[in-house]
Amino acid sequence: MSLRFCFPCLFGLEGLCADELKRLGFNDVKTENGRVTFSGELSDIAKANINIRTGERVLLIVGEAPANTFDELFDAVQSMLWEDFITVDGAFPVKGHALNSNLHSIPDCQKVIKKAIVERLKAKYKTDALKETAEKYPIQFSIMDNVATLYIDTSGAGLHKRGYRPVKSIAPLRETLAAAIVKLSRYKGREIVCDPFCGSGTIPIEAALAAINRAPGLNRAFVAESWTWVDKNIWEIAKEEAKSREFKGEYRIISSDIDPNCIEAAKENAKRAGVVEYITFNVADATQYQTFEKSTLILTNPPYGERVMEKSQAEDLYRRFGAATRQLDNCKMYILSSHTEFERTFGKKATKKRKLYNGMIKCDLFMYY
Repeated sequence: MSLRFCFPCLFGLEGLCADELKRLGFNDVKTENGRVTFSGELSDIAKANINIRTGERVLLIVGEAPANTFDELFDAVQSMLWEDFITVDGAFPVKGHALNSNLHSIPDCQKVIKKAIVERLKAKYKTDALKETAEKYPIQFSIMDNVATLYIDTSGAGLHKRGYRPVKSIAPLRETLAAAIVKLSRYKGREIVCDPFCGSGTIPIEAALAAINRAPGLNRAFVAESWTWVDKNIWEIAKEEAKSREFKGEYRIISSDIDPNCIEAAKENAKRAGVVEYITFNVADATQYQTFEKSTLILTNPPYGERVMEKSQAEDLYRRFGAATRQLDNCKMYILSSHTEFERTFGKKATKKRKLYNGMIKCDLFMYY
């Protein structure tokens, strides 16, 4: 069965996500704003969910059509082949978004789409009612410029939820964005890596996962695993293939923070991720030169001054952090911050900048070579 998929991703990560898909052997990979599409087979539902580091979820594309009015939306959705995917007693909650379109009321769009799918399935299954008591098929819709695209979510919880971070820290960095920072740094497991503002340990953990080439989705479940028309064996096959590609070696990854509670949380998260043996955990002050080793690759997400600290406190921290790193030799740094005056307060202009988003917060990744 040839299928078409969509990978939503954080803005700025489209190229990285596309590269991942191509490296995994997926075909017809195309990038758009905030998403990447590709073609695949049924088994690729498992392969994509388990292996991709920078995408947010795997959506199965059911259909796409103009939707200038609610009648047009209803007819378009009703004409799609929902019976190929949703069982007679399957549950199918509907959610989505609309942008630059005539149909902007999300609740009304949800009602119209739900009704259209119900009518289609009732006719195909020759029944007067749909119980929706069995496995779940989450429906998502996107109405952009009066064109509606309908999807079934195969992931369930977003792919950034790897399963290793149930302990919530203040202002957590999304795992997919941490993985993107690691990729952008071109870390291959050879350098000494240090995150001096590690918080709950997301960047060091993602660096360790990348170093040993461990698939990020091995320790979690996906909603499509319960679908009766999907062979259960594809999940085990995909996991075994992923495990066969893992590396063995010794890596220098340092996770440090001035807060002892953060270090304890980072340790626990690393244990759950199965990478604690590759990471050294230190309670240390990022503004002190002694925190770092020479020729270190610094990957970090310091406090922004928006949710954790006051802006003036953040600026003072950046000044002292910048002064400490200027004493290092051959040091490369990738620093994520939303602060518009980061370079000025840090005391050095970045070699290169890249716009990224941490959730809804617009950031820059400041790269120092």
